[in-house]
Amino acid sequence: MKVVSLVAFLCFSLYGFSQDFTKYTDPIHQLSMAFSKPSAIDELWGSLKKSNQIPFVAGDSVAFLYRGAAKSVEWMGDFNGWGYDKKFNNKGKQISNTDVWILKASFPKNARLDYKIVLGGYTYILDPENPNQQWSGVGGGSPNSELRMPDWKEDTALEHRDGIPHGKVKSEILFQSKALGYQITYSVYLPYGYQDLGNLPVIYVTDGFEYMHPKMGNMVTILDNLILDKKIIPIIAIFIDHREPVNRSNNRRMDELAMNEKYMKFFTAEFIPLIEQNYPVTKGRENRAILGTSMGGLTSAYFIFSRPEVFGMAGIQSPSFWSKPQIYSLCDSVSNSTTKISMTSGVIHDASESTRRMKTILEKNSCIYTYRETNEGHSWGNWRNLIDDILIDFFGVK
Repeated sequence: MKVVSLVAFLCFSLYGFSQDFTKYTDPIHQLSMAFSKPSAIDELWGSLKKSNQIPFVAGDSVAFLYRGAAKSVEWMGDFNGWGYDKKFNNKGKQISNTDVWILKASFPKNARLDYKIVLGGYTYILDPENPNQQWSGVGGGSPNSELRMPDWKEDTALEHRDGIPHGKVKSEILFQSKALGYQITYSVYLPYGYQDLGNLPVIYVTDGFEYMHPKMGNMVTILDNLILDKKIIPIIAIFIDHREPVNRSNNRRMDELAMNEKYMKFFTAEFIPLIEQNYPVTKGRENRAILGTSMGGLTSAYFIFSRPEVFGMAGIQSPSFWSKPQIYSLCDSVSNSTTKISMTSGVIHDASESTRRMKTILEKNSCIYTYRETNEGHSWGNWRNLIDDILIDFFGVK
């Protein structure tokens, strides 16, 4: 079989008969066999690269590929907990008499996973042949390569649309907190035409810099689209930045968001009154939400169950409940049936074990809650795709 026809054959099997094709042959095996012929490598590699088929995906099967001189090649990512899951075989095999390395794996067809290639055991690189990248929760915001399985789709709410009315963003406002004893910064999203809309509900967003960033949460675009499409009512969003204003490398989130009573007092006694004094937000717990991911998800749960008279809604994404297990007993003691929770988690080395435990507590408390799981890891690629669902849960047009 010629190289070109093999690529066409593999592509046809993937896009035409992906449900039944594996009954007859294994396209990943066919690919490996094709690479075993050195004279065919350049043409096959070029065809795969041109058609954006590196990594090569067929149904629920994946062939991670790398070409180049190396002592060893590994793939590190969400699928092996970035090295914590020792059971996952992440070591590539070099195809005999070639410079091609391959790692075969299988994932759910709607999975989306971050990864990097590791050369020689130490050097982490982006996949040079994969154009898909995601700034992530892992790696401090640095980009990772992105594996997109065939049934995964990015939410259309994330698409920036030119020529539509956009909300106004007041960025990086400085505030000297007496309660904390230092300065903080925050940004404010005001929906288009807010001057004529009266007072509006409000959502407070921890890790606000990342939730706003187009390559991470992209939440400003989501708000614009949902409001324009009348999927949610107009709302105001307050994005809190935990980075020290004069030294952005100093991120205080691990202290501020770790069930910090001092930070909660700042938030409820100082920050919320500041916002309500300066912006047209509707007062009252039923119009006030808190949203966060990871440590911010822990804080959302802490805030709403510690001060249910202040917060009526909490968005909890991949929460770090493991870091403060006392959160379970705190949430277990509340019986406010009007509290609304929207909680999400990935199931591939993310927080699903913790969120499932919390789900049973919410059921017993008779809270109004929604829980979603995805075949993804601890990453902004996971969280950004679910922000619109959380907003609709809280502010959906009825």
